[in-house]
Amino acid sequence: MGAIVQAKSSAQANSPAAVEVIDDEGSVITLNRPAERLISLAPSLTEIIYAAGAGNRLVGVVEFSDYPAAAIQLPIVGRHDLLDLETILSLAPDLIIAWQTGNPRASITRLRELGITVYVAEPKDLGTIADHLDNVGVLTGTSPVAAAASDAFRRALRTLNESYARRTPVATFYQVWDQPLISAGGNELINDIITLCGGRNVFADISMVAPKVSVEAVLARNPDVIIASGMNEERPEWLDRWRNWPSLTAVANGSLYFIPPDLLQRHTPRALVGARQLCEFIDSARTAP
Repeated sequence: MGAIVQAKSSAQANSPAAVEVIDDEGSVITLNRPAERLISLAPSLTEIIYAAGAGNRLVGVVEFSDYPAAAIQLPIVGRHDLLDLETILSLAPDLIIAWQTGNPRASITRLRELGITVYVAEPKDLGTIADHLDNVGVLTGTSPVAAAASDAFRRALRTLNESYARRTPVATFYQVWDQPLISAGGNELINDIITLCGGRNVFADISMVAPKVSVEAVLARNPDVIIASGMNEERPEWLDRWRNWPSLTAVANGSLYFIPPDLLQRHTPRALVGARQLCEFIDSARTAP
């Protein structure tokens, strides 16, 4: 579930502009006034901040924060897994938006010890993306923009669910990478999107994130469709190596597809763009002769 969003009354907070939300660690995050200097510690969180209307308040981001284009011009505060605390402190943020499972725990603890407010986010499914839009809106005073974005996201998500979720299940293999061969387990956003589209993730029984699998395991589970990720906007050449196994149902039906990774592997509003593509590909496999 997403975090519960609250706004403090002036009597409670001794300030008419005080705001309060609950983050994904269950911590109550309180600010005496909406944040004006934000740092994002994940590319996906950078996107959420912009979508919530608070992009002009960002003063720093981590590497690979490349969407929207304006984010590329912002100061870099390290990688998501190797933060430059000195640079972060020099930018004097009044709020840091952190990635629960992606940022070093010791660094987040240290930032809090230094008196910086840290909101921790971990969008676990599509619905929680909208929740974080709302929370960022509260924390930055951009709720009208954030609410419009979250409402549009929820409506689009509902439409996809109504269109595809009850259709005949399609055995789906999502391939993140080739060497090593990496898929998506049952506790990931990708699994949530596959289910939304009426698909059945052939590796949903694996609880770990981004599990390494074998070619033999893929052949044994015989997916109806294979959908690949990759490094960038170009279809990876390794996707077509599956044609070496013509008896595989996905190969026999010509159901080998590619979706750019940023549209599915970042927990952002753009995930719905990738979800629509994935639903269409799964539906094509569903109706294959």
